[in-house]
Amino acid sequence: MFDKIMEAQQKAGEVKKRLDAISVSGSAEGGKITVVANANKVVQSVNINPDFFKDADKEELEELLLVAINKALEQADNVSQSEMAAMTQQMFGGLGGLFGK
Repeated sequence: MFDKIMEAQQKAGEVKKRLDAISVSGSAEGGKITVVANANKVVQSVNINPDFFKDADKEELEELLLVAINKALEQADNVSQSEMAAMTQQMFGGLGGLFGK
């Protein structure tokens, strides 16, 4: 049992490292604002098109930043869920025989 716990912790650490290396992005207003994050939901960069920046007012900029950030974080969440599901399947997929499957 202890071995399984240690294996699960090791696998979780491996997944975290993989998620750190995966980049996702979200954009708003046709790419005028782009946010890049890793799959662990850490924002890496924000890019604002200089032409848009010149003409945008504060409220529009804030609103579009939120849209782009939320899209990037949604992508990160999707990748993270997929990776965790794959890890869970890998670890526990062989247990089906124990439950009559």
